[in-house]
Amino acid sequence: MIEAALRDKYEMTIGIECHVQLKTASKLFSGSDNDARDKEANLATGPIDFGLPGMLPVLNHEAVVLAVRAGKALNAEIAKVSRFDRKHYFYPDLPKGYQISQMYQPIILAGYVDAPLVDGSSVHVRIHHAHMEEDAGKLTHHGTYSLVDLNRAGTPLIEIVSEPDIHSAEEAKAYATELHRLMTYAEVTNGDLYHGNMRFDVNISVAPKGSIELGKRAEVKNLNSFRSVERAAEYEFERQIELLEKGEVVVQETRGWDDATGKTSSQRSKEDAQDYRYMPDADIPPIVLTDEEIHDMQSAVGKLPSYYRQEWQSLALDRSVNEALLAKREYAELVTQILHEHGDEAARKVAHWIASAMSQTESDETVVMTNFSATGYAKLAEMVSANELSSTAAKEIFAFLLTNDRNPRDVAEEKNLLQVSDEGAVRAIVQEVLADPASAQSIADIKSGQEKAIGYLVGQVMKRSQGKANPALAQQLLRQEMEK
Repeated sequence: MIEAALRDKYEMTIGIECHVQLKTASKLFSGSDNDARDKEANLATGPIDFGLPGMLPVLNHEAVVLAVRAGKALNAEIAKVSRFDRKHYFYPDLPKGYQISQMYQPIILAGYVDAPLVDGSSVHVRIHHAHMEEDAGKLTHHGTYSLVDLNRAGTPLIEIVSEPDIHSAEEAKAYATELHRLMTYAEVTNGDLYHGNMRFDVNISVAPKGSIELGKRAEVKNLNSFRSVERAAEYEFERQIELLEKGEVVVQETRGWDDATGKTSSQRSKEDAQDYRYMPDADIPPIVLTDEEIHDMQSAVGKLPSYYRQEWQSLALDRSVNEALLAKREYAELVTQILHEHGDEAARKVAHWIASAMSQTESDETVVMTNFSATGYAKLAEMVSANELSSTAAKEIFAFLLTNDRNPRDVAEEKNLLQVSDEGAVRAIVQEVLADPASAQSIADIKSGQEKAIGYLVGQVMKRSQGKANPALAQQLLRQEMEK
C-alpha cells in the first residue's frame, strides 16, 4: 500500500472492454448448441465449429436482434450497415486460424452508460462502439500439454468498448456493475459471471496529474466479477506508480489477474490492430437494417434500472437496499408491482426483507421466490402494519416463504406467531403483571424517572402472553395503568 501523498501525484485512466455472451439457442455461425454448461468437452460442436474444409458460416438472426437490443440499453445508435472481418491470430482453440469479428463497421455505434457511485453521484462513461464476434474455445493446461474444448467456440458475443472515462477503481466497479444490469435487464445475456457470460478486460494507464498524454497501458484480461475489476484496477494503479517512481517504464502488455494473491502477472506483449491482419470476411454478407426493423427489435426491451430507481424515490430506500433489489430484475419488478398495487409502506417493507435475505446468503442464486404472488408478500407487510405480526415474526415468515408458496396468514397461525392486539385481552395481562410483587421495584424505578425499567415489565407481559401480545400496545397500557 503506497502513501496517500504519492497516490495523489498520479491519475489513473481506465477503459473497459466487456465481452457479453448473447443468450441465443445456437451459435453465431452454426446450428450447434450455445449452452455448453455441464456438457462434456467438444460435444456442443459441429463441422463449422471445427473449421472443416468447405464449411460456410451462416449468421444467426437472433444474435443480431439481441445486439440491436443491447444498443438500446447502451443509449447507442445502431448502424444501418455493418460488416464482418477476419481477425488473424494463432488461436489454438479456433480451428479456422482466425476469428470472425467486426473491426471496421460495428453494429453498435457511440453511446453512454451512467453508473451510480456510493456517494450518490455517478460516472458518465462514453461507449466508443460495440461489435459482434464469435468466442474462442477453451484450453485446459496440464503441465507439459494442453487440451482443447471447442464447446464455447463460435458462441455469439458483443464486445462493448468504452472510452477512457474512468479514473478510479470504484468507478470501474460501478461501471461494470451497471453494464451487467443493463445487459441482463434488456435480456441480452443470462449474465452468469461464474460461467463467463460476461467478462471484463480492464485497460489501465497511470500518468502524473495534469499530463496531456496518457501513460502506457496494461490490459488485465478476463475478469469475471465486479470485485475483481475493482481490485485489479487498484493493484495496477499502485504497481505502475511504483515503476514510475523508480524511473522505470511501464510495458504495454496483457496481464492476468490472480484473485487469490490479489496480484496481476505478465502474460504477453500487447499487439496492435495491424498485427492481426484484419480483412473483410468474404463468406458473410453485410447486415443491412432499416429504421423500422431496428424499432421492432428494440420494442421488446423492458424497463431498465434507471426506470426502477425513479419509481422507488418515494420509498426513500438506503442505497444498499436499492442495490440489492437491482441485483436481479425479478426483485425490481416484484417491489415495483407491490408499490403500484399496495402502496409505499408495503413496498418498503418487502424491499427491506429482500435486501436482508440477500445479505444472509453468499450464493448468487435467487434467494427470493419471485413466482410467489406480489399479493402474498404485500399481505405479509399489511399484517405487520395492522399489528398482527411483530417485525421479528414477519422476518421468520418471510424466510419461510422463500422456499414455500403459502398464504402468510396460514403460516403465522401454524407457527403460533399472530400477535394479540385486542386491548382488553392485553390490559388484563398488564394488570396481572403490575399486581405481581416482583414488579414493585420496576414500578418504583419508572416513577422515579428510570425509563429503562419499563423493559422488564413489557418482557413479563410478553412472557405471560406466550409472546403474542403486541409489545407497543403492552407498553402503552402499562403506562396508562401506572398513572391511575
